[in-house]
Amino acid sequence: MHADSTPPGVFEFLDATHRRVDQHLKRLRLLVDRIAADGLDHAAQKEAREVLDFFNSEARQHHLDEEKHIFPALLASGDDKVVHAARSLTQDHGWLEENWLYIEPMVEAAADGNGWFDTTELASALDVFEALYNDHIVLEESLAYPEASKRLAQTDTSGMGREMAARRARLKKEG
Repeated sequence: MHADSTPPGVFEFLDATHRRVDQHLKRLRLLVDRIAADGLDHAAQKEAREVLDFFNSEARQHHLDEEKHIFPALLASGDDKVVHAARSLTQDHGWLEENWLYIEPMVEAAADGNGWFDTTELASALDVFEALYNDHIVLEESLAYPEASKRLAQTDTSGMGREMAARRARLKKEG
C-alpha cells in the first residue's frame, strides 16, 4: 500500500487504527440495535463503555497523529490535489469530533445504565458518523497515506512512531 522506501511502522500503525475504528463503529451499530430491541443490560453497558473509551481516546489521538505527522507533508507538497485532500481531511476531523460530541452523551448514558436517550435518534446520528468516517478513511488510504509515504520516504519516521506510541502509553496510565 505504501512506498517500500518508507519505514512501515508509522503507516501500518495508522492503518491498524483505521481497522479498529471500523471495528468500533460496527460494535456501536450492533449495540444500538441491541439496546433498541432488548434494552440495557450489564453486557450492553460494558460494550458501551469500551466503545466510548475508544472514541474518546485512541480515535482522537489518531487524528492528532495525522495532523502532526502526516498532513504537514501533504500541505507542503505544492500539489493542489494533495493540498486540497489534506485540508479536507483536517476539516473532516472537525466534523467527526462534532458528530461524536453529539453521540457521546447517549453512549455514556448507556455505559452508565441510563436509558434516557432515543435509540432511533442515536441510530440516525450514527449513520452520519459512520458515513463520514468511512469516506474519510478511504481518502486517507487511497491518497493521503500513499502521498505522505512518498514525501516522507527520505525522512526517518521512527521518531514519529515512538511519539505516537508514547502518547498512547501516557494516556493509558492517566486513564
